[in-house]
Amino acid sequence: MPDVEYRTEMPDTEAYATLFESAGWNDMYRCSREVLEVSLRHSWYVLTAYRKGELVGAGRLVSDGVLYAVVFDMIVAPPWQNRGVGSEILRRLLDRCETAGIRDVLLFSAKGTEGFYRRKGFKARPENAPGMIFRLQRPFHGGRKDSEG
Repeated sequence: MPDVEYRTEMPDTEAYATLFESAGWNDMYRCSREVLEVSLRHSWYVLTAYRKGELVGAGRLVSDGVLYAVVFDMIVAPPWQNRGVGSEILRRLLDRCETAGIRDVLLFSAKGTEGFYRRKGFKARPENAPGMIFRLQRPFHGGRKDSEG
């Protein structure tokens, strides 16, 4: 991780959108820059990684600050993958949870990344464990209901 600087401030929206798109996620989510900015603002904790002023990685937590936290949007720019940046981001996110006394850290991860998270101590939920997802198919409008504009 040569010369990578980690910060807890909100990244520039354009730089974050570029990083988000580098993961290929916007092919599915089709998020506008405004939606990405709202997601960052509504996060409990955001951690970013920079190399010579360029955003090369990010991760965020959504949490109640007491019982549960969920890791979202762990992204490392392709040229920086497998160089320890993601491991350091995740370590710092988990440290933040531990400092707050949060016991259960859940994970929303991209397909194909299971091995990385297993090596960091995450375990797949058993088939009989609670937890499901319901995905709305209509576009997200920054927290407004469709009828509001």
